[in-house]
Amino acid sequence: MVAEERVSDKKKEYRLRLNQYLQTYDKAFIVHADNVGSRQFMDIRKALRPGAVILMGKNTMMRFCVEKYLEETNDHRWECLVKPGKKGLLEGNVGIVFTNGDLSQVKDEINKYKVGAPARVGAVAPEDVVVKSGGTGMDPSQTSFFQALGIATKINKGTIDIVSDVVVVKAGDRVGPSQATLLAKLGIKPFKYGLLILKVIESGTVYDPKVMDITDEDMMASVIAGIREVAALSMGAKYPTLAAAPHVIIDGYKNVLAIAVETDYSFPLAQKVKDYLADPSKFASAAPAAAAAGGAPAAKKEEPKKEEPSEEEDMGFSLFD
Repeated sequence: MVAEERVSDKKKEYRLRLNQYLQTYDKAFIVHADNVGSRQFMDIRKALRPGAVILMGKNTMMRFCVEKYLEETNDHRWECLVKPGKKGLLEGNVGIVFTNGDLSQVKDEINKYKVGAPARVGAVAPEDVVVKSGGTGMDPSQTSFFQALGIATKINKGTIDIVSDVVVVKAGDRVGPSQATLLAKLGIKPFKYGLLILKVIESGTVYDPKVMDITDEDMMASVIAGIREVAALSMGAKYPTLAAAPHVIIDGYKNVLAIAVETDYSFPLAQKVKDYLADPSKFASAAPAAAAAGGAPAAKKEEPKKEEPSEEEDMGFSLFD
């Protein structure tokens, strides 16, 4: 009876703690904790405090507590944890990292605590395991390990040298006995284990952690690429859009300029082009002048600054720079 009461008390305490976290925090990471040692886990807990907390536990217990919390509070932010009729996000050896702070900072802190580990037989490789070319320090009697894995070697000064880099285990494959033995003999710890972030929860929205790696430059590049596609489609279909407007204006200006060059009609900007075409030597004289201006020391502030051409004067003329 005493043991049952203690278990019941622990469950109540766990439920109260989880309820407190669900009420207090608005963001969370679902993390996978396979191959994470107790000491490593303690270091991660300590590093995340006080801005974030980690909660581990049996999945059935966590789901039960979350479902009861949702029934009592109707807090829709955490429905993603236990979707009706499904296990939701609480599946496997997972835990929850709660925070109200900056998700990127918490993610970086979690990723700091990864520990190197040897390749165990049967373990699934999270990434390619590459053995670099060069000396191994192993004597020639151990060439059988390399032959079993199809690794080209040569004997150099009484030791085995690997001829070229070779992938011993590919990402997603299981480590075999020969591979594990060879990596151990070479002193290679190819895998790094820590808390693996599976999903990010923010105000009830669930998304992949890769989204957090997207930079402002990536977003800008995507927007620019989209604008180019819209402009190309617009011009091809001869349907006016704001994205195509600059290209249409420039094309129109080029046509007017071409007509002016081929006829007696002229206007100030076209006249400059005509002057260059009438006297090609101006091209040669303009090039050294531009080079000299580019190579002149920037420290000479006493030199009078040339007036910058207005937008109207520069338009079209820069096409021939």
